[in-house]
Amino acid sequence: MSTDLAHHIQSTPLVDTHEHLDREHVWLDDGPDILQDLFGNYVPADLNTAGASPDAMKRLMDGSDPDIAGRFEGIREAWDATQFTGYGEAVRLIAEHAYGINELTGPNLASAQEKIKMLRRPGERFRLLRDVANLDHTQTDDKIWLCAPDSSGLDFFLYDLSWRSFCNGEIEFEQIHAETGIEVIDLRTLKQAIEAIFAKHASTAIAVKAQHAYSRTLNWIERNDVEASAALRQVMTQPAEEISVETQLCLGDWCWARGVEQSIEHNLPFKIHTGYYAGNDRMPISRIPAGNMCDLFARYLDAKFVLMHISYPYTDELVALAKHYRNIWVDLCWAWSIDPYSSRDFLRRFLHAVPSNKLFAFGGDTHWPTSAMAYAIQARNEIRRALEGEIADGYMTEGQAMQIATRIMRDNQYACFDVEGTRANIRAAA
Repeated sequence: MSTDLAHHIQSTPLVDTHEHLDREHVWLDDGPDILQDLFGNYVPADLNTAGASPDAMKRLMDGSDPDIAGRFEGIREAWDATQFTGYGEAVRLIAEHAYGINELTGPNLASAQEKIKMLRRPGERFRLLRDVANLDHTQTDDKIWLCAPDSSGLDFFLYDLSWRSFCNGEIEFEQIHAETGIEVIDLRTLKQAIEAIFAKHASTAIAVKAQHAYSRTLNWIERNDVEASAALRQVMTQPAEEISVETQLCLGDWCWARGVEQSIEHNLPFKIHTGYYAGNDRMPISRIPAGNMCDLFARYLDAKFVLMHISYPYTDELVALAKHYRNIWVDLCWAWSIDPYSSRDFLRRFLHAVPSNKLFAFGGDTHWPTSAMAYAIQARNEIRRALEGEIADGYMTEGQAMQIATRIMRDNQYACFDVEGTRANIRAAA
């Protein structure tokens, strides 16, 4: 039965705070076939866990093989076991809303292959995201410093300035020189180069993004210039295989801190991947809790830290951090597809512990627009279920639930990010 709350959640434009969307030319010229589109997101990890063989997965994603039904058959048993996970649900939503498929079978997939050609026309990427997914705008981490205007939607496609390599202590000397004209020879010139990167790109960036949790611990330690200088000298003079983890962490922590300082100066929220890893068989669980960064949060109280993916599975710890630190915002990006049930529970727990202006409801964290569309549908469904639970349990009225929905879907993001200022700067740069 449709309710005012359900209609409100469906009709409210949803700010998408995290994607890895490929640009228009990639979608048009090097985009997917139907199987690459349906399964080219996070679901391969669950298919792997369910027992799909490497050979079957390789064939599934081989666009040069025209046998759509045969490619699907190799993973069909694993798909049957996976279809009700959050990742699997997203695949079913893509199939339904992009291709009109209600059940994934070889014949159904083969007959729908022609539809991908219609989706991969100029402007369709924008239409799927703005009109079908009803997104206000997207914020994309394409893992580079440059935040170039996107002519396929200047006001719609916004970009993060990546700080991953710096947080890893990976100093890309040649790229830095090409970008800034500064030759890094010591800590002083490294600091100048960092400032120059922000001076050049911060105005058209919507945020800073660091994804270094995939390659190092989130535990941050304040490093002084003497320690960082010694680490930099080692990185500059020794072969990469001889650099110790501690040296890399020391330099990474120093660069991380300089990036946070620049984010404060340029009024850019600093997004940090926390919690669960994509993929399989490589997640050191002690690295990923957001609590590893307490010293960073306490050191930079004027920063805006956006902690992504609800630090899954360390969600209770994240609620406590967000309740305690005024400089933390929490993002449900990707979480709805990792574990929809736990994310729905997290939303309700968060609302009863933390002021509701500190939560962002959605980010798809995907490359293809069809996946982002499906994850947005998934998020809206779960937001509705969570708030319906609050109403049913007597915690809030329907009108209050609608106010909460607006806040977490759009208003909080506009309060934290300088969306209009960034759009104006992009238009000027274009």
